[in-house]
This record gives sequence, C-alpha cells and structure tokens, in this order.
Amino acid sequence: MGNDVAESDPLVLTEKDLLDMSDADYMNPAQLNFFRQRLTVMKRELMENAEVTGAHLRATEVAADPVDRATLEEEHALELRVRDRERKLLKKIDSTLRQLDDGTYGYCEETGEPIGLKRLLARPTATLSLEAQERRENLQRVQRE
Repeated sequence: MGNDVAESDPLVLTEKDLLDMSDADYMNPAQLNFFRQRLTVMKRELMENAEVTGAHLRATEVAADPVDRATLEEEHALELRVRDRERKLLKKIDSTLRQLDDGTYGYCEETGEPIGLKRLLARPTATLSLEAQERRENLQRVQRE
C-alpha cells in the first residue's frame, strides 16, 4: 500500500495517511515520528517568535507624547503576555517530546487509554483523552460554583 513508503520515510506521512492507519497501528514508529516532527516545528517557531520579541523590545522607541508612550507600553505588555503563553507552551512541548522518548505519548495520563489521532492532530501536546479532559473541566466548573 501507499503507507509502506510513509513508514520507511516519515517525511512523506500526511495527516490523511495517519488517519487512514488502523487502530492496531496506533503510536507506531511512523506516527511517533510524525508527531515528533510536528512538535519540533512548533518549538522552532515559538523560539523564533521569542527572538523577534526580544529584538523588538530591545529596540525601544522613545515617544515624547504621553499618548504615544502609553500605546507603546500597552503594545509591549500585550506582546509580553503572548510570549508568556508561548513560554508555557514551550514547556508543554518539551514535556511532550520527553513522552515521545519514554513511550507514553498518545495515551491519557489519567486512564492510560489512547488519546486518539484526531485529538492529537488538533492539540499535539494533549495529555488527556477528550473524555478525561471534559471530566476535569466539569469538576473545575463545579468547584468554582
């Protein structure tokens, strides 16, 4: 089949190839390589964004007008909030890469059941199955009320 090439060369594995695989193929080497590549690209993009932000913040503009200065400060604050979220995502990506290394990637940390390819395609750093995530969110919602 067409997947034989994909399994020997993970670079040609597409999302469709991934989803067309049987349940018995779950987290086989080709799938693990596919997600490792996706996470590595995500990490590289986040690191590049951080460098751009750092350069942008170092090149501080001085505005004499108080309104312009306030606008610049607000832009910098927003940029820093975005980078903080990205920093947290970087930690999750690093943790997920470790899961790929130790063989636990793709399995729910609460139930041990497969998380599922569709969920992992949507959120490669997911550590809970959809059902476990919903239970956790419902519990948090109840605790806040």
